[in-house]
Amino acid sequence: MSQSSQLIDTAQRTIQLETEAVEQLRSRIDERFVHACELILACKGRVVVVGMGKSGHIGRKIAATLASTGTPAFFVHPAEASHGDMGMITRDDVVLALSNSGTTSEIVTLLPLIKRLGLNLISMTGNPESILAKAAAVNLDASVAVEACPLNLAPTSSTTVSLVLGDALAIALLEARGFTAEDFAFSHPGGALGRRLLLKVEHVMHTGERLPKVQRGTSLRDALLEMTRKGLGMTVVVEHDGRLAGIFTDGDLRRTLDKGIDVRQSLIDDVMTARGKTANADMLAAEALKIMEDHKINSLVVIDDAGLPVGALNMHDLLRAGVM
Repeated sequence: MSQSSQLIDTAQRTIQLETEAVEQLRSRIDERFVHACELILACKGRVVVVGMGKSGHIGRKIAATLASTGTPAFFVHPAEASHGDMGMITRDDVVLALSNSGTTSEIVTLLPLIKRLGLNLISMTGNPESILAKAAAVNLDASVAVEACPLNLAPTSSTTVSLVLGDALAIALLEARGFTAEDFAFSHPGGALGRRLLLKVEHVMHTGERLPKVQRGTSLRDALLEMTRKGLGMTVVVEHDGRLAGIFTDGDLRRTLDKGIDVRQSLIDDVMTARGKTANADMLAAEALKIMEDHKINSLVVIDDAGLPVGALNMHDLLRAGVM
């Protein structure tokens, strides 16, 4: 067998073993899992996740996932907890302890302190008969038949199962809390999803002197000058009482030229798009983007409740804002 074939076979065997380990986990999602969820849902503080070594790396990921999906959580290194970091834990918290063996000394050392504080302890172990599992209010069985490591030593299948179990816990809690996409965005204000779900039209629209605007009866030539001055590739057209009459864009200009209309002699009324598609200032910028995409347009007029234009935006504004 060539080296390439051997590498591929090893990778595929690893994936197969870990897939089987995760599949076996499904049958162990039972009343103990429900009890763990109930303890966390009743918690007035935070979920404190602890774990050593590879379990610690998985624990950090679980804590991060919990925190970003509506369950306040943070990771504490168990060795550091014995040297002062126990002060980070309050009586209102729940402890989630990860240890494949269930006998990790740094975690076992913390058990009397956890009990003294009266904290609910949830363990995630590969040995339900271990010290940690028996000390916990509920133990989540993360055991595996075999590690993917051919020596059956390096944590592979076991860490994968623990990570999947942590994800299952986080998502079950997310749904139980009624956590929404907007809630998620508040936890991720710097990300693309946060921008899509938090940014409103009022944050990106052009207003005041930056808004290109002409009245009905304005010559097309003067309207083009207004478009050039404001640089939005469009101008709003208003009635004499200030309400929206229509919009004229670069696209309308191309169609006007195709029809052979004399730009110097025409009025904006003759070539504008009457009314046109509009947005509201308090609308999500992502909603405005959908309107543009659905109607294959590049600009929107923003109106208030009285139908008065208060702003405008285009695709470039949404692109710069990171909405698309």
